[in-house]
Amino acid sequence: MSPVTAGLLQLLALTGALALAYVPMGDYMARVYSSKKHLRVEKWAYKAVGADPDTEMTWPAYLRAVLAFSAIGVLFLYLLQRLQGVLPGSLGFDSVNPAQSFNTAVSFVTNTNWQSYYGEQTMGHVVQTAGLAVQNFVSAAVGIAVAVALVRGFARSRTGELGNFWADLVRGVLRVLLPLAAVAAVILVACGAIQNFSGIHEVGQFVGGTQQGNGGAVASQEAIKELGTNGGGYFNANSAHPFENPTPFTNLFEIFLILLIPFSLTRTFGVMVGSVRQGYAILATMFTIWVAFVGLMMWTEFAHHGPALQAAGGAMEGKEVRFGVGGSSIFAVSTTLTSTGAVDSFHSSFTGLGGGITMLGMMLGEIAPGGTGSGLYGMLILAVIAVFIAGLMVGRTPEYLGKKIGGREMKLAAAYILVTPALVLVFTAASMALPTPPDSMLNSGAHGFSDVLYAFTSAANNNGSAFAGLNANTDWFNTMTGFAMLLGRFVPMVFVLALAGSLAEQKPVPVTAGTLRTEKPLFTGLLVGAVLIITGLTYFPALALGPLAEGLA
Repeated sequence: MSPVTAGLLQLLALTGALALAYVPMGDYMARVYSSKKHLRVEKWAYKAVGADPDTEMTWPAYLRAVLAFSAIGVLFLYLLQRLQGVLPGSLGFDSVNPAQSFNTAVSFVTNTNWQSYYGEQTMGHVVQTAGLAVQNFVSAAVGIAVAVALVRGFARSRTGELGNFWADLVRGVLRVLLPLAAVAAVILVACGAIQNFSGIHEVGQFVGGTQQGNGGAVASQEAIKELGTNGGGYFNANSAHPFENPTPFTNLFEIFLILLIPFSLTRTFGVMVGSVRQGYAILATMFTIWVAFVGLMMWTEFAHHGPALQAAGGAMEGKEVRFGVGGSSIFAVSTTLTSTGAVDSFHSSFTGLGGGITMLGMMLGEIAPGGTGSGLYGMLILAVIAVFIAGLMVGRTPEYLGKKIGGREMKLAAAYILVTPALVLVFTAASMALPTPPDSMLNSGAHGFSDVLYAFTSAANNNGSAFAGLNANTDWFNTMTGFAMLLGRFVPMVFVLALAGSLAEQKPVPVTAGTLRTEKPLFTGLLVGAVLIITGLTYFPALALGPLAEGLA
């Protein structure tokens, strides 16, 4: 079987698995976030934090709860790393230095999981399990909660209430993420991923010395790492490491976990607003972009330019032979079109155009299908902009799901769109202009610029993957990427929740003959165009200086 055929078959198998899970998973999450009943274990959690899950919150109250919970998470994880040297199960590792502790704490709380350290040489068992793994669950649940709040904004009328953050958070962890992660971890263990608490031991010998390694609760962290679109690996090689991702089957299974919740949330959206066809329209937009990016990536990486690539069946530099070009291409696109950041190959080794595709996936806002929750609310923001554009074209007040899109709504949507590009471009420009940061570049010219651009694109979009050609473990990059992650996560949430509150207060507008049918293929095409033009062209000058210049050289 040719590598191209193998890649296409993997794509078809993955699409089929996602299609089978779409309806039951989406309907289940709709029931979870619409239920009025509380499980006993959930009541214990509410009592522990002193929250009343039946009290409805306005958008400012919801936002305050999100920010307060996340701030406590950053502080706890920072202190856990700073105290690692005196904690049991530290494997003899010292406490993490302040700049890196700040960066890592922010990274995992913001669902970014950017790692400027070697996981197996820096973090002991306590930090990995009680710190990083816990944040993998709760940061993903926060993203879903904000998305559900926006959906309620569309579904409700004449009220400023968006639900209860604490109820949404706890249900997301206990009813959605934890059961799925437990099943996924068992499957990964059965397929060869490790799950233990062993210390450092000798794993091999070579001429002139020995090789040492340590174990850990890898399979359980790998499961939520992908399911929650987190991406932080137990080992530095991430999902290219055989302890995390042993076989071609686990590689495809991990991609399935990455895409499962983001795609299924479109069904949840359709059910909660009372029109599953609206959910299908959003799904069609996401799926069209995802498939197009996978096709482009495979084309660039399978292209046979020269005898070396011809012999390898594609650009195999930086890719695992276990997964090949096809599996690596699907993984790279899926992880950068979501906020996952996990890698099974090194994106710096992709072809110039291939590396550009991974960056463009993040620059679109990671909305196809995006992160857990963040993908849905990002796409709905763009849907609001698309109907506004359509309204201008036909000369009538734009409406979406029975809600008028006026000046206030458009200001909030526009502010959401502008935040992340501003962060990426400003931080990248500062890093290139100052005398010291460019010393971290391991490459020169266009590729070196791409390394820096990729780093801040990944941080501000809460992705977490790296081009692997940049020494980011410096005070400058630890601090600046940390601020980019914080601002890129929480400033957009302010505009999302404010928009949700504005929509929830409105009286529904009746559908007329002149209403734009947003469940039709025409709207899907309009939305795809809005995504590519509004967000994609924002970054075109920067892409022209980096991956495009390299790819066309």
